[in-house]
Amino acid sequence: MRVLVTGGAGYIGSHTVVQLVAAGHQPVVVDSFVNSRPSVIARLEELTGEQIETHSFDLRDADKTSALFAEGGFDAVIHFAGLKAVGESSQIPLEYYDNNLGATFSLVEAMRRHGVRTIVFSSSATVYGEAAPVPYVEDYEPLAASSPYGRTKVMQERILSDVAATGELQVALLRYFNPVGAHPSGRIGEDPQGVPNNLMPFIAQVAVGRRQRLQVFGDDYPTPDGTPLRDYIHVEDLAAGHVAALEHLAAHPDLAVRAWNLGGGRGTSVLEMITAFEAASGRPIPYEIAPRRAGDLAAFWADATRAETELGWRAERTIEQMCADTWRWQSGNPQGYPG
Repeated sequence: MRVLVTGGAGYIGSHTVVQLVAAGHQPVVVDSFVNSRPSVIARLEELTGEQIETHSFDLRDADKTSALFAEGGFDAVIHFAGLKAVGESSQIPLEYYDNNLGATFSLVEAMRRHGVRTIVFSSSATVYGEAAPVPYVEDYEPLAASSPYGRTKVMQERILSDVAATGELQVALLRYFNPVGAHPSGRIGEDPQGVPNNLMPFIAQVAVGRRQRLQVFGDDYPTPDGTPLRDYIHVEDLAAGHVAALEHLAAHPDLAVRAWNLGGGRGTSVLEMITAFEAASGRPIPYEIAPRRAGDLAAFWADATRAETELGWRAERTIEQMCADTWRWQSGNPQGYPG
């Protein structure tokens, strides 16, 4: 399949591009490069041995988006593009709604106009909200995210599902948990701009000397060691989930819309992750306990049974592999990608 990968130079998008090529598909990247680096593309070409067709513009530009589809001959779309920092979304909510919803409106309109039905959407476990019982299951309602970022994901899921109900779209909603790790080559990985919002890249930057210490937000949660439990998934497993969903839709053309959790199905605490990274890197990770952050949950993880049953997919890689691959990436690229 010829697949348009929006946000294909980003963390998860780039790893998915590599796996699409390995599976015999032809990915085409569109990325605004607001939160990614153009130098990623050369590394994707190095890893795949293929030239990666790349377009640089903002999907909210409806004319450019439509023109891309007019020439593209796409069979499907994998939609990663969007702003994704939970904390930042509370500070600049309007920008999040404008960017994330505007890109999806423009994209879906272009898909309709040019007869492309199939879309795999990058959603998030944040759509389950604070009241959902653990482990999270796909049929839980009502979805009720606690941040503007999360609410854009809920809204995009609703938009895509409503259009799918008309028969104009075929949609996979992939709700994933906490992506970490890097390609085993160490050539591509997570390179957040500014201060990392997530645990693993912050730990990696402390280990490589870019930051002095980690703040652990709360050690008084009702968990075994007092720190929050999260479901971490290796980005390589996550990328494989996107390819599996894409191929499942192709094999089931009558399927309108389906949600799948992509997670490991178990919780790992902050302190456990620190210990595992120290073992992988051979470096100490200095940390201090800070007050809890508003909105942080004590624990959540996925029930990923549906993905295993229907997609033949499950998370394979361990926490130790996640840390080892992250360290290989970060130690080989201490400042991230070149400008």
